[in-house]
Amino acid sequence: MDCVFCKIITGEIPSKIVYQDEQVIAFQDINPQAPTHLLIAPKKHIPTMAELSEDDSSLSGHMIDVANQLAKMEGIAEQGYRLVINCGRGGGQMVNHLHLHLLGGRQLSSGLS
Repeated sequence: MDCVFCKIITGEIPSKIVYQDEQVIAFQDINPQAPTHLLIAPKKHIPTMAELSEDDSSLSGHMIDVANQLAKMEGIAEQGYRLVINCGRGGGQMVNHLHLHLLGGRQLSSGLS
């Protein structure tokens, strides 16, 4: 498989990993859009949010739980942060592996971009 996130998960590609458990891994984005910009991805390869199966329904909730924990660890929980999941090329997804962006550490725009 030629998935960059799968290669990060297996250690083939080095990354600044900040958290991992049996289901997900979280690491720093290489092109951060905010002072805190972490990516939370399932260890299981799922191409997009639209391809989550009924068996994976608890996974998306776990990803959000991990994002909330990381926001506290990063010191951005009190001031606020943004969670983003892009779905498909038309939705801005650049890597074909489901992932959640955790952004914060500065005032974020109020509009969607």
